[in-house]
Amino acid sequence: MTPDKFRIMLNLLKSLGDENRLTVVRLLNEGEKNVSELAELLGISEPTVSHHLSKLRAAGLVNLRTAGNQRIYRLNPSRLNEFKRYAAEIEQLRPYEKPESDDSWIDTLDLEEAERKILRDYTFNGRLREIPSKQFKLLVVLNWLATKFQPGVTYTEKEINTILSEFHPDFAGLRRDLVDFGYLRRERAGTAYWVTPENETAE
Repeated sequence: MTPDKFRIMLNLLKSLGDENRLTVVRLLNEGEKNVSELAELLGISEPTVSHHLSKLRAAGLVNLRTAGNQRIYRLNPSRLNEFKRYAAEIEQLRPYEKPESDDSWIDTLDLEEAERKILRDYTFNGRLREIPSKQFKLLVVLNWLATKFQPGVTYTEKEINTILSEFHPDFAGLRRDLVDFGYLRRERAGTAYWVTPENETAE
């Protein structure tokens, strides 16, 4: 197993190392559900469900879509199948020399040191290790991702997904967050996206 596969496998194992999260995977395998539905089925609070979903989403095992004001979660079968493939090689796991991350690009950004630290904590060689569950950290990440899009340019949803997939497998969730927090604007039909103009305030 290569070092990259080892790291991915380790993250997946950590995200699944909880009884409730394993149950969420099983329930979402049966079909899409929102937080309240999962909370009722699991017998736990909605904030706790949201916490577990954030862990699964950070590992790319769960995707998010919206339907009106609802946030609907579904299993990401391709990521789950990837986990199964890696699990088949688990007996090949062995220590490896952890590659060093080049964070020099972070120092070139016009950010406060606290914001740079968040990017160092959540990225590895320019890619997201995971999506932050705390909003103030998520906003730092979204602000950075928004710089990957050119002001005044109109993007299709496919183009947005292609760019975001370079940074994390849950490109759909990141796209939704960029819109929800006002970094990107979207046509009502969802056919066109653009960077929020500077004279508009982020939501």
